[in-house]
Amino acid sequence: MPLKAIDLWGHWGAPNPWKVCIVLEELGIPYNIQSVEFSEVKQEAFLMINPNGRLPAIKDPNTGITLWESGAIIQYLVDQYDRDERVSYNSFPEKYFTQQWLAFQISGQGPYFGQATWFARFHPEKIPSAIDRYVNEVIRVIGVLDKAIETNNTGWLVGDKCTYADLSFVTWTSVAEGLLRELNKLDGLETRYPRYTEWLTKMEERESVKKIRERMARGRAEHGLPP
Repeated sequence: MPLKAIDLWGHWGAPNPWKVCIVLEELGIPYNIQSVEFSEVKQEAFLMINPNGRLPAIKDPNTGITLWESGAIIQYLVDQYDRDERVSYNSFPEKYFTQQWLAFQISGQGPYFGQATWFARFHPEKIPSAIDRYVNEVIRVIGVLDKAIETNNTGWLVGDKCTYADLSFVTWTSVAEGLLRELNKLDGLETRYPRYTEWLTKMEERESVKKIRERMARGRAEHGLPP
């Protein structure tokens, strides 16, 4: 029986819903995007879906589950639909290493990159110390990833293939690239972190990543934001 389309509540410019879309694309799962503005996420209609009032959330009619938090959603999609291990591992210890890197993405990369973007672009008062703190964390996280890729010695974070662990980082790296360019901190990163740069280039060649990055960039451009 064909899969029914998963409903995904997302936003034209927010990186977290789009990273879920990349995994859906990789696994060939049909989905419908329910676009929600940030002004709507604290309204009762959406709080009935996600009481935390954040994006993304999904409803899977194939299983009946409604789920929120991007990391939990990605883990669910992999557990439920990636039986062929296209972007995951069931073997030990790779299964736990991929979970580890997803945890780092949702606790490290996403929050730091988001705070850097907020203080540099949107905070009503420019606070240089806050901007410096979070931009330095962006660069530190890039260094962590570069070192991990070097240590694994396959070009990927876990094992010898691209997994959801790698793909979970892509959308926030797009935002960070534009931000670092604005702040004149992008020059020299390719030289300092060559493994990170090569890793991103390989992922950007994947059809799923191309498609979602283009949609994300288009939405942000239509609303006056850098990609």
